[in-house]
Amino acid sequence: MSTQPPAPSSTAIPHRGWSVTFAGLGINLALGVLYTWSLFKAAIEKEFGWQGSQLNDPYALCCLVFAFAMILAGRCQDRFGPRLTASIGGLLVGAGMVLISTSSSYALWLLGFGVLVGLGIGFGYSSATPPALKWFPPAKTGLIAGLVVAGFGLAPVYLAPLSQYLLGNYQLRASMLIFGIAFMVIVCGLAQLLINPPAGYVAGAKPTADKSPWKPAPPSTTPGAMLRQPTFYLLWTLYFIASGAGLMVISSVSGMAKKTMGAENAFIAVAVMAIGNAGGRVVAGILSDRIGRRWTLMLVLLIQAGLMFVAIPVTGSTDGAKFVIVLLATFIGFNYGANLSLFPSFTKDLWGLKSFGMNYGILFTAWGVGGFALSGLAQRLKAASGSFDSSFVSAGVLLIVAAALTFLLRTPQPATTLNPPPPESLPDSARAG
Repeated sequence: MSTQPPAPSSTAIPHRGWSVTFAGLGINLALGVLYTWSLFKAAIEKEFGWQGSQLNDPYALCCLVFAFAMILAGRCQDRFGPRLTASIGGLLVGAGMVLISTSSSYALWLLGFGVLVGLGIGFGYSSATPPALKWFPPAKTGLIAGLVVAGFGLAPVYLAPLSQYLLGNYQLRASMLIFGIAFMVIVCGLAQLLINPPAGYVAGAKPTADKSPWKPAPPSTTPGAMLRQPTFYLLWTLYFIASGAGLMVISSVSGMAKKTMGAENAFIAVAVMAIGNAGGRVVAGILSDRIGRRWTLMLVLLIQAGLMFVAIPVTGSTDGAKFVIVLLATFIGFNYGANLSLFPSFTKDLWGLKSFGMNYGILFTAWGVGGFALSGLAQRLKAASGSFDSSFVSAGVLLIVAAALTFLLRTPQPATTLNPPPPESLPDSARAG
């Protein structure tokens, strides 16, 4: 007699899937503090007297550590499940923010924000998407991935004005302490809602017409097998360019806005760009479910390239440009955010869910290296030239090259029916619930 627990009822399954999805979104809303760094920079410069690359180094290091932590965190998520992994993330982010609240030391900020917060974001972020995807069929992969990661992009909508208020009333270090305690409680609390489907559960197990142009790959692709495929390295390069170009703008958007909107209103551009960032993740996810990931990615890259060139006259103008720069920030955020739903969807489509956490963690290193390299390059180009023009030109050219490279992607063949994998192909953590 089988000891396998029965699957939840047909009404309980969708309810649980959506609760996991929105718990992941909530976790990412807290972890999105990374995108408010451009607001912290001004306070750091004023209170600590840091100059030049020092102002960007903790942010750049955080991006890099975040990305490489995704490999370890992905393995932890695949092996021990999302609850423990996300809880570790909440504790690390909280510890890092509390640490930097105690000192103005450059070294301690590198350790606290760059290393501990970066590790924490990696653990929290890596555990939010996989359990949500496991509850839904392939035709909804883009939508669900987009919704979960939208929280990360949307975070500055509330964090930007909140940061502005806290920095103005409690100064920098006290603000970091408040954020640290709050993020620890929120992430660890929501982590308890993250749960994998029960043993034997297969999303969309009833054969139906699959409107998605993506045929699910066998869910047994290991990280080693993935690394032997040329497609992985092509996707890594595309992710490097797409994310790096977006991050080099995001890390400096507050400084750009100050030229035209004034220091007291710079947070508006950060918050509005966040709305575009979150919207891009959801819209691109839905669109890619309809027309395919490759065509959606190519479209996103080309539009982003065009925006980089448009940004040159906009950021250089001082006459009536305040509203235009907010609009530009929104569109740049939209196209950047699209990548954060497209690449996890690529990962699931091409290599399945069994090792999704670690597979996407390895691919996600492109995001970290891109952010570290190109945001650092932007800071140096700005210091050398006094403007952002050279940064925009460099990013625009790279994005055009990336758009051309999408034609080399080998994508799965269209599927006419949904053939669910056998229960034994699910990860150990999924069978354990």
